[in-house]
Amino acid sequence: MRYSGAVLSVSGVTKRFGGLVAVSSMSFDVAEHEMVGVIGPNGSGKTTMMNMISGAFKPTAGRISMKGRRISDMPAQTIAREGVGRTFQLVRLLPGLNVIENVLSGAVFGHRRRWGRDAEDFAHAMLERVGLEAMSYAPVAQLTYIDQKRVELARVLAGEPEVLLLDEWLAGLNPTELETGIELIHNLRDEGRTVVLVEHVMDAIRALCDRCVVMSAGKKIAEGTPDEVLNDAEVIRAYLGDDDA
Repeated sequence: MRYSGAVLSVSGVTKRFGGLVAVSSMSFDVAEHEMVGVIGPNGSGKTTMMNMISGAFKPTAGRISMKGRRISDMPAQTIAREGVGRTFQLVRLLPGLNVIENVLSGAVFGHRRRWGRDAEDFAHAMLERVGLEAMSYAPVAQLTYIDQKRVELARVLAGEPEVLLLDEWLAGLNPTELETGIELIHNLRDEGRTVVLVEHVMDAIRALCDRCVVMSAGKKIAEGTPDEVLNDAEVIRAYLGDDDA
């Protein structure tokens, strides 16, 4: 039976590091098949929010739920098996393994755990999905930056997550790579995946996101369609400062 409510729900979530409040009373929902952008200036708490959803950090207060089940008290590996997969701002691959072995690790330890030939076949399918099947047996150290990102994405997809977190996946790409990256994420959207996307590339936000949540100084300052939030006076002030708003 399909769950009719939000797939992912963030309710009143706060994260403190000593006296620093990195995220304050954040609340938003993500519906099934929706692509939601989390945007805001540097230091606004976006990656901290992603870290809490994926279990790298535990909230100081509030609740994060998936299909009504609280996940914010679970360790990261359990949250991954519950169906939350993520990429990182700085690509995290297993350097001692080749490309296909990296992707296999996602199939074995992810949400829907596969083994043996089934896992290997699925890992190859995910590499083909991201356009990297020809590099299956290459050492990851030989890959370009965008290809490292593709391997990380294939590894996450191999775990068949119900919610995919993309933390600045397009960062550091040149214009040609950026076009390729946006197309790849657009295809994920067309497949009906549920995605939370942290991104600074506004062209990507406009092209990809159904809805955006805007953070500034750890707080949500706006929520709506990309056009609505990017034309919001408070959002413009957050990005540009009062003198330029």
